[in-house]
Amino acid sequence: MLKYGKIVAFIVFVFLFAMCNQKSKNEADNETILKGSIDITVDETVKPIVEDMVAVFEGTYYDAKISLKPKSEAELINDLLNQKAKVAVTTRDLTKEEKARFEKSKINPRVTLFAKDAIAFVTNKGNNDTLIALKTVIDFMQGKDSGIKGLVFDNPNSSTVRYMKELAKVKDIPSKNVFSFKTNDEVIKFVSENDGMIGVVGVNWLYQPSPNMLDIIKKINVMSVKGLNGDKYYDPTQNDLGEMKYPLARDLFIINCQGYTGLGMGFASFISGDIGQRIVLKSGLLPIRTPGRKLKIRSQIINDKE
Repeated sequence: MLKYGKIVAFIVFVFLFAMCNQKSKNEADNETILKGSIDITVDETVKPIVEDMVAVFEGTYYDAKISLKPKSEAELINDLLNQKAKVAVTTRDLTKEEKARFEKSKINPRVTLFAKDAIAFVTNKGNNDTLIALKTVIDFMQGKDSGIKGLVFDNPNSSTVRYMKELAKVKDIPSKNVFSFKTNDEVIKFVSENDGMIGVVGVNWLYQPSPNMLDIIKKINVMSVKGLNGDKYYDPTQNDLGEMKYPLARDLFIINCQGYTGLGMGFASFISGDIGQRIVLKSGLLPIRTPGRKLKIRSQIINDKE
């Protein structure tokens, strides 16, 4: 009887495995680079620009449906490694260790660089000082007396926190005078209501605020930052990013682990192509490729009448 039960259990397992494989095969068969549906996990700090990309993509290709899943960087990378997510937009490339894990699973991620973003420091409108030296922030992150009243982050697991920890060469953010929320909007709102606080946010949220944030954005200042070398202050603008002067720049990537020619590949090609790069340019971020401009030259014949 026990032997019979094991046989039945084995048959059920094989049946379910075959069904799952058939489902995956059907999904791949029904999906092309311009048709089908897909979930894309996106770093919460760059959500606005990706939302714009998706809106134009779906408006161009009516048979394509993309659902965005905003998450912190740590959650996003973990989902990719555990194959819970197939396509993701990140603020960094995969590390050697992460790529090695994919190789063990015989997965070859396709990584596409499509824009340059920046981390911005924001302060309350009541603060007359809109200049800050990066060393001052690093000193604060290292637990030194820097004169900063407090730093405000979006999420302990976010890409902005990871970026600042790497810059300051610390394992953990200070426990004193550091505040964290869940989203960039919450950081901006907190800073707008509290004098002396410095918020650390993705600049995309400042260039493309949601309608309910328009009045709040008016209550903050974006600070000019002096790098570790030199004595000039620069802003997180397209010009200063393009000239590589702003010290807190970072690249944006789309990572595709689908393993077949699907909608993930189509969307990656779209955002790195001419239309996608125009959307990046319009958003205030810096495109990787400058979109071409078509000039129409009209000839005009002028008849002189005497």
